[in-house]
Amino acid sequence: MSLIIAYVGKKGCVMAGDKRRIAYFGSKEERELLEQEIYTGEITTDEELYARAEELEISLKITDDATKVKSLENVAVGEVSSRGTMETKRKRIYGTTNGFQIIELTGSEIVNRKRGDSSIIVFGNKITKSLANEMLKKRWKPNFSLKYMGDIFGQILDDISKKTPSVGTKYDVVIQQNDLYKDKVQPYLDEVIEMDINLLAKFRAKLRDDLLKQNETIKLASTIIDEGPVGIVDSIDEKMIQVKLNPDVRAFDINWKLLAKPGENVIMFVEGEDDALLKDQVVIENEVLCIKRNKANLKCDIILCHLK
Repeated sequence: MSLIIAYVGKKGCVMAGDKRRIAYFGSKEERELLEQEIYTGEITTDEELYARAEELEISLKITDDATKVKSLENVAVGEVSSRGTMETKRKRIYGTTNGFQIIELTGSEIVNRKRGDSSIIVFGNKITKSLANEMLKKRWKPNFSLKYMGDIFGQILDDISKKTPSVGTKYDVVIQQNDLYKDKVQPYLDEVIEMDINLLAKFRAKLRDDLLKQNETIKLASTIIDEGPVGIVDSIDEKMIQVKLNPDVRAFDINWKLLAKPGENVIMFVEGEDDALLKDQVVIENEVLCIKRNKANLKCDIILCHLK
């Protein structure tokens, strides 16, 4: 659901991209049918899209805040992407004065690369590419300034947004230039692309780590004790007591860092006027942490979980 238009030549690079993103929720077959109707131009407005999605029992989330073009060093960068069942596929264009590269990635691995000195390049689906190319033939001239080219590209994006819901009314325009000799441009692009792909790989690695931590947190949260024995009172210092955890109990802090293993001690505090005795059993009853003998409430800043 993207449209990116780029000019690369001796003047520099100007790149414009829409900001629309559409998420579909429903059966795969119905989603594919809806996408096909959008890409072929059968659906022309947001209202038609919502109505057709309702007929197909597809839920939609449409936003116009995606960043599809950006600047990196003296290079304009545009990206379209599609998410598969296993990996995200990306197609990127990197453009500057007298040079561009188009790369295709699976995950953060480059699987295809194309180089060139000058061109007008359009990324989009069938209907948006057709409309953009038709409008470019009528409106664009090579003697335009980069600023005016950006204005023309923006107008084209705006006009296309009125003919297909795959493009929104908001867009970004990026202009980049450099003063390199022509034979230095492609090596420069190689360096910028390598830096960008390394950043992508680091981002993906962090995302994987965050997802793993999130999954681990969900697993741990499912083991939180809300009823049953926790341990026994092992030492007493006025209102502060140390509780020796039962063989099947662990303690974590609020960030899910392990504080105490089974058989180790944790600190708790007795609330109110009630007392605690050595060997008193500590339990959770009705989701309240207390001493079983006299129901004295206990306070602690830890999470108690079963060992699983």
